[in-house]
Amino acid sequence: MQETKKKSKLGFLVKLTILVLLVISITNSAYIVKENEYAYVTRFSKFVKIQDTAGLHFKLPLLDKIEKLPKYRMMYDIPPSEVLTGDKKTLVVDNFTVWQIDDPYTFMRTVSRISEMENRIDAIVYNAVKNTLGTMDQTAIINSDTSSIDDVNEKITDLVNAQLKNYGVSTVAVEIKRLDLPRDNESAVFNRMISERRQMAESFRAEGNLEASKIVNETDKDVGILLSQASARAEELKGQGEGEYMKIIAEAYSTEDRRSYYEFIRSLESLKLAMKGEKTLILPADSYIVRVLNGF
Repeated sequence: MQETKKKSKLGFLVKLTILVLLVISITNSAYIVKENEYAYVTRFSKFVKIQDTAGLHFKLPLLDKIEKLPKYRMMYDIPPSEVLTGDKKTLVVDNFTVWQIDDPYTFMRTVSRISEMENRIDAIVYNAVKNTLGTMDQTAIINSDTSSIDDVNEKITDLVNAQLKNYGVSTVAVEIKRLDLPRDNESAVFNRMISERRQMAESFRAEGNLEASKIVNETDKDVGILLSQASARAEELKGQGEGEYMKIIAEAYSTEDRRSYYEFIRSLESLKLAMKGEKTLILPADSYIVRVLNGF
């Protein structure tokens, strides 16, 4: 009876052991590949295959090793570095790059680690930036517009990709985030830029003053012509008015009675003015006023 129980217990342990080994074997033989990653499979450190299809896959337990690599694009913020421009002046350039693994087999055979790849990208980008900006003057780089900077970024990206293909990776873009001047010559460059801008401002101001003088002179000339024409017209109208006045006067006193009446009125006005105050007037006997006072 006891022997039967021992056999039964031993059988149960054997089955349990087999079950555990089976579970372990199944667990170690299965692996999952996500949509955004590659699986690099090796056996005894030798390459077996690249699994880039998402889903559940199987391997030889304890023999195969799986390393996962990102299939998505990665951004690497490159530390700022100093480069010499074409006119032998220093600029501090701050870049970033967006890169991806295109050939995981080549990547694993040449680099194998993301951190190591970023170190190489750092060096490659620096050389590309140095070679590109080394053909340009510092002033031209600083004063570049968005379109010019885009052209520079494209040239740098092409140079970088030409070297990265040896590692099975590529960069989607290398972008310049910021261009700075070294602190030791920042003030000198800024002062020179301010001086240049002041010279440009003075030039524009002188051109503006010249144009203003031309406009003022032309305006004064036009005003003088208009005033001269208006004065001539005024004199003409004044002459016409005086002519009309004399014509009206002549018509008003065209008869003897009208002339006598006019002389009489004027004589009375003169007498009125002459008699103001206490005074003695001595008039000739044939004076018209004497005759008026004597009743002609």
